[in-house]
Amino acid sequence: MSDDMELAEIADPASAAPEGTPRSGRDLEAVYDIPVTVSAVLGKASMQVSQLLKLGRGAVVELDRKLGEAIDIYVNNRLVARGEVVMVDDNRLGVTMTEIVKSDRPA
Repeated sequence: MSDDMELAEIADPASAAPEGTPRSGRDLEAVYDIPVTVSAVLGKASMQVSQLLKLGRGAVVELDRKLGEAIDIYVNNRLVARGEVVMVDDNRLGVTMTEIVKSDRPA
């Protein structure tokens, strides 16, 4: 399947609007129930396997981010936004998006 194919063409190839024609929300209804994986990455660390095997309970792994720096938000392993960690309730965390990351891939 071509990356250039529009979502409406996937849902109903006969209803594909000419290029440049605005699409309505109804055209996208076919994809609303498709599950995606959303990940929020606090930071990354690189280490040798020997170092990894030496880690024990209570070990601290230093990440490549500073306190207060934006975290990366991925959808299906693709960076889409940056955000901040927020507290949802007494024992749950969430992420608020502060910046949408533009893709280099043509739409």
